[in-house]
Amino acid sequence: MSSIKVLVVDDSAIMRRVIMGILNSMNIPNDNIEEAADGCEAVEKASNKQYSVILMDWNMPNMLGIDAVRNIRASGNKTPILMVTTEGERTNVITAIQAGANNYLVKPFNAEDLREKFEQLVTL
Repeated sequence: MSSIKVLVVDDSAIMRRVIMGILNSMNIPNDNIEEAADGCEAVEKASNKQYSVILMDWNMPNMLGIDAVRNIRASGNKTPILMVTTEGERTNVITAIQAGANNYLVKPFNAEDLREKFEQLVTL
């Protein structure tokens, strides 16, 4: 399990903590989880380090998550990306997938929802 590295991107520290708690319950230790508070920080971290999966919020300051996904993909990075967002409209899901997101999870969600989407992208 310790080989899985996750980048959690959300402008809400509380939401990052909630997600990290769920990841911990999936036996992913905090040492294997990094955080980013906006899209700019996410792009920088994704360009400097290899992750097993990136969990990306949509609405953030400085750079939207959708733009971060586009930047990460434009750099050639193929890390699986799960959009985790309140943007639940079908057009947003399509936009995210076209931008390079691999899957989509709408907030609010429960631990089982996150686990299911996560396991579709990463083998635990």
